[in-house]
Parts: sequence; C-alpha cells; structure tokens
Amino acid sequence: MPVLRFGESRLVGDCQPVLVIAEIGQNHQGDVEIALRMIEEAAQAGVDCVKFQKSSLQHKYAASVLSRRYDSPNSFGDTYGEHKAFLELPKNAFHLLKDKAASHGLLMSASAMDEVALDFLVELGVPFIKIGSGDSNNLRLIHKAAKTNIPLIISTGMSDLSAVERLYEASSKPLGLLQCTSAYPSSPADANLRVLSTYAEKFQDAVIGYSGHEKGFVSTLGAVAREAKIIERHFTLDKQLKGSDHQCSLNPQEMAEMVKQIRQLELALGSAHKTFLDCERPCFAKLGKSLVASRDICQGEVFTIEHLRVKVVEPHGWCPLKEHQLLGRIASKFISKDGPITEDCVQ
Repeated sequence: MPVLRFGESRLVGDCQPVLVIAEIGQNHQGDVEIALRMIEEAAQAGVDCVKFQKSSLQHKYAASVLSRRYDSPNSFGDTYGEHKAFLELPKNAFHLLKDKAASHGLLMSASAMDEVALDFLVELGVPFIKIGSGDSNNLRLIHKAAKTNIPLIISTGMSDLSAVERLYEASSKPLGLLQCTSAYPSSPADANLRVLSTYAEKFQDAVIGYSGHEKGFVSTLGAVAREAKIIERHFTLDKQLKGSDHQCSLNPQEMAEMVKQIRQLELALGSAHKTFLDCERPCFAKLGKSLVASRDICQGEVFTIEHLRVKVVEPHGWCPLKEHQLLGRIASKFISKDGPITEDCVQ
C-alpha cells in the first residue's frame, strides 16, 4: 500500500496509524460557533482530522432544484435553496475553522462539492481534497482536482466497480479510496467490507479506507481489521438535532470510544510474522509439554517410539516436535518412568 502525505508531516497508509476523520459536514447547523465547538469536541475524542463541506450552490444545483418547495421536518427554509444557503458557512469561516483545528493539532479539510468550491479549498490550503460519493461520477471535477497537486480522498458510494475504475484512472496518484454505502443510516448487511480487499488488490496506488454511515461502529472496526487506513465517520453534538445526518452520526462519547477501540485494534493486529512471544513464557512454563519416559529407561538403551510419551513435566525436557531426532539415539543415564528426557540424558 502506498503512503499519502497530508501537510508537512502526517503520513497515511502502509504501516502508518489509521487516520480518523470526524466528518462534521453541515452538522454545525450553519452556525460558526457550533462548528468551532465541534472541533474542540472532536479533538477531545482523539480524532486526527475534522472535515466540512463546501458548495457554491448555483454551481452545484440546477435552478429548478434550488427553487422547489422543501417541506420537511429537517428544513431550514421554505425552498431547498434557502435550506442549503442557511447551512452553508461563509468563506471567512473556513479560515477560522482551519486555525481552530490547527490549534488542537488536527488536520482540517472539506469536500469540494463543485468546481468553484474546489478553487476555494485550493486557495485555503487544505492538506487534502475530499470528493464525496455524490461526485464520484463527476470526472470533470476529479480531473480538475487531480491537477492541483493536493492529495485526493474519494468516497465510492453509489458506484459499481467499473465506475470506480473510471474515477481511479482520472485521479492523481497516490490517492485515498474509501468504500462507502450511501444510505443514512446504512445496514451492516450493506457495508460490504470485502470490497476493501478488492480495492487493495486492484488499485495499487490507492490508500484504502472506509466512510461509514452505520449506527454504532462495528462495521468501522471491521474495516480497520481489513486494513483500512482512513476512517471517516459523521460527527454530531446531539443526534436529536434537526437534520438528516445527525441520526447516523457519532456523538462525542461514541467517537471517543470508537477512536479508543481503533487504537486497541491496531495494536491487536500486530505482526504478520508468527513467533513464540515472551508474554507466553509463563504459560509455557506451567502447561508446556515435553517428552517423558513411558517406563524406566536404562543407561545404554536405544530410544524407540515405545519409550516416549508427551506430558507436562518439571523441568521441561525434549520438545515433542523434535521426537524424530531422538529416535535411535542412546540413553546416557538411567531415566525413571515419567521423568523428562533432557539433553543430558542423550548421547
């Protein structure tokens, strides 16, 4: 797996720690002060990065979409355009958010929802550009983002493998490629975590990750176990707030617990090299088995299979895995029944 560099020093991929992104999105309810508080809460939860969304509404939506009535319990305006405008933070707010994140040692970025928003994020100097699932088929946006020399992370919800192949070809390399299911909330049955292995095999210049919308974080931990190196989860201060994203978001306590379990899981994944560990030696001293005499063996007898049994004995004797090396050799001294076959017993 390749390695991405975000900013001056943060490496992501290969043997690096999992990058945990708190996707604030528009869960700030259009309020800069709430957004700043969410950064503080995310930092306390132990995440590595906070992420928002940036749109130029006239470039993202057709006029007919913006002008349609929006009658919903989650609406912040009479029309869909008024609703989205209410949630859109002004450009100067993003400078405040970036500085706030930096003061807590966090990366900060945003999803570029259109080409105008992309231009702004480049000007802002974000460490990476996120392309959301809604733009995974927007090759024009991806091509333009690929020319910025800023690393890309692309979510692949609402895409089949052929579409992912197209966006991968259009992207700069290396990139972050996230398995994602665009349902809010999504079912564990739709997580399809085995796609992570498909991506890792097929897209060799991608750092593989997971963007989850499930309730809880079992699927997220499963993604880490399958070596996802980027984790993105929606974040909220209160799941009861108005807005469709809040219910599939993690609150501060849940986010902190998820980060804790990810770090424990990273430790548990350990090494692919199987060894006899030092921590196992006390158990081996108590329960490890050795070769013992099945009967009294006199000095000068030749060891045969009939002479040997495998038992727990003190002190430890000849390893049962090396029994074949003992057969045909000569006992150098008397060994009582059930006594260990030690090195000094063998000529």
